[in-house]
Amino acid sequence: MKYMATYDLMETARNTNEWLGATAQAMASYPIFALSMNPLVPLTAAWGAVTERTFSRMAAKPDWGIRSIVGPDGQDHLVDEKIVLDRPFGNLVQFFVRRRPPMARRILLVAPMSGHYATLLRSTVASLLPDADVFITDWHNARDIPVSAGKFDVEDYTLYLVDFMRELGPDTHVIAICQPVPLTLAAAAYLADEEPAAQPRSLTLIGGPIDPDAAPTEVTDFGRRVTMGQVEEWAIQRVGFKYKGAGRMVYPGLLQLASFVSMNAERHSKAFRDQILRVAREEASDYDAHNRFYDEYLAVMDMTAEFYLSTVERVFKNREIARNAFTVAGKRVDASAVTDVAVMIVEGANDDISAPGQCLAALGLLTNLPDSKKASHLEPGAGHYGIFAGKSWRLNIRPLVLNFIDANSGKAKKAPVKLATAN
Repeated sequence: MKYMATYDLMETARNTNEWLGATAQAMASYPIFALSMNPLVPLTAAWGAVTERTFSRMAAKPDWGIRSIVGPDGQDHLVDEKIVLDRPFGNLVQFFVRRRPPMARRILLVAPMSGHYATLLRSTVASLLPDADVFITDWHNARDIPVSAGKFDVEDYTLYLVDFMRELGPDTHVIAICQPVPLTLAAAAYLADEEPAAQPRSLTLIGGPIDPDAAPTEVTDFGRRVTMGQVEEWAIQRVGFKYKGAGRMVYPGLLQLASFVSMNAERHSKAFRDQILRVAREEASDYDAHNRFYDEYLAVMDMTAEFYLSTVERVFKNREIARNAFTVAGKRVDASAVTDVAVMIVEGANDDISAPGQCLAALGLLTNLPDSKKASHLEPGAGHYGIFAGKSWRLNIRPLVLNFIDANSGKAKKAPVKLATAN
C-alpha cells in the first residue's frame, strides 16, 4: 500500500480546490455584496467559477456530444454510441447513424491510451461520420477497473486490437493516431501470420513512434535519460480507496496532467487569467473557446502501471518495434509478414512529439509489402494535434486518407469524398 496515500493526497488536493472554487463563487454571489461596488467581489466569484470547473472536470469523462449528422438526403440523422465488444480495459464502440444503410467505407479509429480519453478524437470522428461507418477503441480509466480484472500491458493492448480487427472483418480500414501506431502495426502483423483472412484492407498510421530514435524529441530524450527504476519510483502509484480499482498500480492521470501543464505553464496561466476576466465581465459561456479546449485537455485518465512501464521500456528504450523484435505471448511478431495490407504514413512537419521520420520508419519494416501498397504524406506546417484534428486534418489530410481508403477497398463500392470546408 506504499503509494496509496500519495494517490489519495493528489485526489484530496483536487477535491479541495474544487470545493474552494465553489465556495468562493457562492460567497461572492450573495446580493448584499453587490452594494459594496468593489470590483474584487465579481472577480472573486469569477475566480471561483473557473476554479470549480477546472478541478471538477479532471475527474469526469467527457461526453462524445455527437448527437446527429446531416445525411446525403439533407436530413439530420441521430447518432447512437453502441458497444460492439465489451472488455474490462476497453470497448469497441460504433457510432451508429440511424436510418442510414451501411456505408462503403468501414473505419476503425485506434485512439491513444496516453492519459486522455478517446473523446480527444471527437472532431476526428465527427469529420469521418458523414462518409463512413466509424468504430473506435474506447479505453477505460484504470482507476475504475478492479484488481481482479488482471494486468494490461503492451501485449494485452495488441491482442485487444487483434480481437477488434477480427470482429470487424477484412473490409475494415484502420486509422491509428499517435501512441497506438506501433502496436497497431504489431497487431496487423500478428493477424497476417495467425489469421491472414482477418487482416484489414488498409492501415493509416498518423504521427506515432515506430522508431523513436529516427528523430529525437523531448519525449524520446526523457526515455533515454531515466532508468526504469526511476520511472517506476517517480510515476507509479496505487489507486486510493475512493475508486473501484483500489489497490491497482497505475500511472495517474493527475500526475501526467501536472507534467503537461508545467511544460507550458506561462501559456496556461495566461489562458486562465484571461478566462477569469471574461467571466467577471460576463463575456464567457459554457462552450466558448477556452472551455471547449480545457474541458478535454483537463479530463485525464489513469493508465495501468504495466502498460505505461512496458511502453517506456519496450517501445522507447529497447525499440522492439523499430528493431522488428516485438513479441506477444512469447511469439515474435514479424512486420515482414504483412504482404496485402496497404499502409499509409502521415506526419506533421512541425510535430514535436512524434517528429517526422519516427512514423515513416514503418515502411522500412514492411519488406514484403509491394511499393504500390505504400504511401506517405508529410503535412507542411502541421503540429502533432493538427494532423488528426486541426485545420491540416480537415482541409488536406482527411481527403487524402479517404482517397487512400477508396483506392484499397477491393471490390467495395466507393462513396464520393467530401472535402472539408471549415477553416
